[in-house]
Amino acid sequence: MSEKTPVDFWFDPSCPWAWMTSRWVLEVEKVRDIEVRWHLMSLAVLNEDRLEELPEQYREFLETKAWRPVRVVAAAEQKHGADVLGPLYTALGTRFHNNGEGPTAEAIAAALADVGLPADLIDYADQKDFEFDAELRASHKEGIEKVGQDVGTPVIAVPGPDGEQIAFFGPVVTPAPKGEEAARLWDGTLAVASVPGFYELKRSRTKGPDFSNL
Repeated sequence: MSEKTPVDFWFDPSCPWAWMTSRWVLEVEKVRDIEVRWHLMSLAVLNEDRLEELPEQYREFLETKAWRPVRVVAAAEQKHGADVLGPLYTALGTRFHNNGEGPTAEAIAAALADVGLPADLIDYADQKDFEFDAELRASHKEGIEKVGQDVGTPVIAVPGPDGEQIAFFGPVVTPAPKGEEAARLWDGTLAVASVPGFYELKRSRTKGPDFSNL
C-alpha cells in the first residue's frame, strides 16, 4: 500500500486561481510524499442560485462559458475513468490560462486532442440536458460540503491530526511556488490543519494570477 499522504483537490478548470494552486500542489508532489486525487467542482453550480446578485459580466460567464469545460471533464471522467482528470485538467489549464486561449470550444477540443481523448467529448459542452449532470453535482457537493457555501475553487482536503480530513478553500497564491518554497507552504497547510478550530487566514489580493513560471 502507498504511504503517500492523500490530498483531495476540487477544481473548476476555468478558474485561474484554482489553476495556480493546482500547479503548486503538483510541485509539492515532487518534494513531499503526497498523492493528489483530482475532483471536479463547478463555479456555475456554486453560484446558480444567486446569479442576480453578481456583476453582469461574471453572470454571463457563469451562464455560458463556465459550463462547457466542466461538462466535458465530467463526461470524460464518467466514460474514461478518474485517471483522466489530472492530465485533462493540465491540458485545459495550459490552454485556458498559460496560453490565454480561455475556456472556448476550440481550446477544449484541442485539450482533448492533447491527451488523446475522443474528439466527440466536445459534444457535451453545450448539451442542454447534460447526461452526467447528477455525477457533476455529486462531485461538486462532496467538495463544497467540506468547507461551506461561502467559498470558491479550489478546495483541498488534507489529513488532520487524527487522520480525519480537514478541508480548506485555497491556498490562493501567485505565482505558484516552486521547490522548497512550495514545500514550506505545504508544511504550513498541514500545520494549520492540525489546529482544532482553525478556520481562516486572509488578506486582500493586490496581484492577479501570474502564469509566467508555469
